[in-house]
Amino acid sequence: MDVVAKLKRGVSRQLSLGSLSKSRFSLRRQASLDPRLGSASRFTFGRQSSLDPNRRSPVRGELGLPENLDATMRLMFMACQGDARGVEDLLKDGLDVNNIDLDGRTALHIAACEGHVDVVRLLLSWRANIDARDRWGSTASADAKYYGNDEVYGLLKARGAKTPKTRKTPMTVYNPQEVPEYELNPAELHFRRGDELQKGTCQVAKWNGTKVSVKMLDQDAYSDPVAINSFKNELTLMQKTRHPNVVQFIGAVTQNLPMMIVSEHLPKGDLGSYLKNKGRLRMNKALRFALDIARGINYLHECKPDPIIHCHLRPKNVLLDDGGQLKVAGFGSIKMLKISPDRYKLVNPMADTNSSYIAPELYKNEIFDKSVDSFSFGLILYEMIEGIPAFRTHIKAPGDVAKMICLEGSRPILKTRSKNYPADLNELIEECWDPQPMVRPTFSEIILRLDKMYANCPKNRWKDNFRLPWR
Repeated sequence: MDVVAKLKRGVSRQLSLGSLSKSRFSLRRQASLDPRLGSASRFTFGRQSSLDPNRRSPVRGELGLPENLDATMRLMFMACQGDARGVEDLLKDGLDVNNIDLDGRTALHIAACEGHVDVVRLLLSWRANIDARDRWGSTASADAKYYGNDEVYGLLKARGAKTPKTRKTPMTVYNPQEVPEYELNPAELHFRRGDELQKGTCQVAKWNGTKVSVKMLDQDAYSDPVAINSFKNELTLMQKTRHPNVVQFIGAVTQNLPMMIVSEHLPKGDLGSYLKNKGRLRMNKALRFALDIARGINYLHECKPDPIIHCHLRPKNVLLDDGGQLKVAGFGSIKMLKISPDRYKLVNPMADTNSSYIAPELYKNEIFDKSVDSFSFGLILYEMIEGIPAFRTHIKAPGDVAKMICLEGSRPILKTRSKNYPADLNELIEECWDPQPMVRPTFSEIILRLDKMYANCPKNRWKDNFRLPWR
């Protein structure tokens, strides 16, 4: 096979930049699983990307053309060595000027890092993508600027190159090796056109073709130490949680603005909306949903070295997946101070005391323990079997309901009287919302009691054992 045929064969094995992403999984492992990657390699001979958090020591000095390099690696090697004639010969033989290596780097990235003006000018004449981004979001102009190649940087800027903005965030690190493993490239998050980005709320975006939920820090929060600490605390807690009944953490953006936390997207919405639409649940479904919530919260409470206490447990923070399973979300936004091994105090009073699911200790800003989540759970369980939130029939404002429950000690009446709702369930609800924290059961106990009720509950085997969605 002649040289031209070999080069053309190498062209067919290249992949698009869009297939690469910075994730917690090894790109080497991804290459072994994705047939589109072909024989793509990582270029390690010259200077590495200015944003590479694990910048490798490049091979320096005079080198001959290594053997067994495919066409793309030959192009990059010649760009690294400043061999403009060799680069041009490869391009004339049909090689795509925008081919990339395993890190998403093009020959233009390599030449810009090394400061080879002639090669940069040649690549641009062959319509090299001047704003191509590598795996970490760096462009050729950003690399040229980082390595002090002023002539190359000026040439690229004169041709219209856009240097990625490097606005500092409260979590910016200056050593690339300190960039967190979870860090995502914000350019990989694509929001639907026409949607206004609403800071401080969860929005849906696409990340590498997958829908994700994005919580964006409000613009006014960057100068607020309390808000920044809350963001950091939530991020720290979400990183270490792994449970089927807890929303999965995907990654975060902390080195670019706006800062974001990215988690799995659950398209069926939250439990509050579901109950508003469906009303009272059948006994078996109510117990199954209750077990999902209890298992998720019990996992959080058993985290080491310190438990994760939700403090914001309510139907809006319980999400539904496609298979009819519930997952707990919205935890970690409250900073707590440990008073004793199992008792805590809020670092700052709760900003939102209008939730009708809040425990009295949190409402009054008192010392509390894990039982505050048991209190909220009792009110959620009441809502699932009654079909309506506590006191919502004659009182509209949640703040008034919270005041009645937390200050006046009022509790809603359990109206449901049916053989399908055992007395054990009513007893469990009343213990959960007891004003005395010591009376409230732990979630490990709640799970045992719910399991027993569920085992004795009449079920429609087809509908509930196989968990058909939303029947």
